[in-house]
Amino acid sequence: MKKLYSPKTIKQIQELYGFKFTKALGQNFLVDKNFVDKIIDLADVENENVLEIGPGIGTITQSMGEIAKKIVAVELDKSLIPILNDNLGAYNNIKVIQGDILKVDLGKIVAEELGSEKFKVVSNLPYYITSPIIEKLVTADLPCQDMTIMVQKEVADRMIADEKSKDYSSLSVFVKFYSTCQDKFKVPKSVFFPQPKIDSTVLKLNLRVYDKEVDKKLLFSLVRAGFNKRRKTILNSLSSIINKDDLKEILKEVNLLENLRAENLSLDDFIRLAKAIENHY
Repeated sequence: MKKLYSPKTIKQIQELYGFKFTKALGQNFLVDKNFVDKIIDLADVENENVLEIGPGIGTITQSMGEIAKKIVAVELDKSLIPILNDNLGAYNNIKVIQGDILKVDLGKIVAEELGSEKFKVVSNLPYYITSPIIEKLVTADLPCQDMTIMVQKEVADRMIADEKSKDYSSLSVFVKFYSTCQDKFKVPKSVFFPQPKIDSTVLKLNLRVYDKEVDKKLLFSLVRAGFNKRRKTILNSLSSIINKDDLKEILKEVNLLENLRAENLSLDDFIRLAKAIENHY
């Protein structure tokens, strides 16, 4: 079996296929077997179905293919498809699909390739599409159990931050609503080829249905409005959604001070506020 995590192998692939890295796609391939193994151990994919987003040359895919039930790998870069087909051709439990994960019909793919069975997501997510991909995965009506994802460290910090942290953001609230972070570990930039400028973090997010019923559209409109003007108090930042006089009354009702900012509100605070607004009208 060819060692796909070897820099030498990557250079041979570049020469053989004329492959060129596309910076815009965030293409940085792992070249350290220890971290490949660590990601797979955390993902816990033995006898499980897997949706892999952005398999690259198939480094993690190949190792998962030894133990997983079925892997569907969706790759955007057309130039990587023949490389993936050659590298993974010996595995009858791996299906490579060329497409943009944000545009493909995931429901159709899961139904056709996985028989609508439960699956896990494994991915090295490019920075520029981390949020929209996570949003698509957690809001789609799919039998996704969990996501083991590698993202830039600063993005991971924002994803799992709470209201006591400087990294707390609308992304933090969104991720908390739809998942719980089971575990994480840091991946240094030195184990990638080509080497990126900053370190990465691997997170394992267990998806869930939040136990408090709330109008999600209203909830996240409040969250976005609050963090879009995070330097303003919630009385001012949220007045674009609800009349300021009504908002004063509702804030008293849910015991939230008018001079708080979005970064001071927990997920439960936002939920209480959304419910109170809903009941008010």
